[in-house]
Order: sequence, then structure tokens, then C-alpha cells
Amino acid sequence: MFQGGCYEEKSGYGVNMEKTLKSKLTMNPTMMQRFWALIEAVRVNMPLSLDDRSLGKWLIRQVTVQGTFDTREAAILSDYIDSRLPLIRDMVQEY
Repeated sequence: MFQGGCYEEKSGYGVNMEKTLKSKLTMNPTMMQRFWALIEAVRVNMPLSLDDRSLGKWLIRQVTVQGTFDTREAAILSDYIDSRLPLIRDMVQEY
């Protein structure tokens, strides 16, 4: 919806605000290390028969249930997981 010179989404944030917020959310080395340690811990129980979207959701649920990441970090991690699913599947299948 166009209002006052920018498009607004239903959340109330303008498109420019959404891009600014998302650009500040990045994975740091500590988060990556914690994530890959979690993958190692859950690999035996990982349901590889799920499609990519479902597996990504399953992984996010694991990081939040286990308390490895807080809600903000889990949101950042979601994009990272989506871009690494083929690698995650390959690593888990090798074991």
C-alpha cells in the first residue's frame, strides 16, 4: 500500500525500514559455531525425508526448543539455514 512516499506493509513498517532492519541482522562466528554444533548433536534424529521448507522449520524449532538461540537469533538463522540446506543434508547423510 502506498502512503506518504513509501510502500507500507501490513506490519506497519515501510519497505525501507524492513530492508534496514534485515541488513543489520547477520550471522556472527559464534552463532555459526553454535549452529553447526547443534547440527552435529541432532543429526541422528534429523528427518531427511522432509522437503527443504519443512526441514528448515524443523531445524528452527530445534534451536529454539533447545535454547541454543534466542528468538532474534533464530530469525537471523532462518536465512542461513535456507541457504545451507543442501550442505546440511550432505553432511548428515555422510554419517
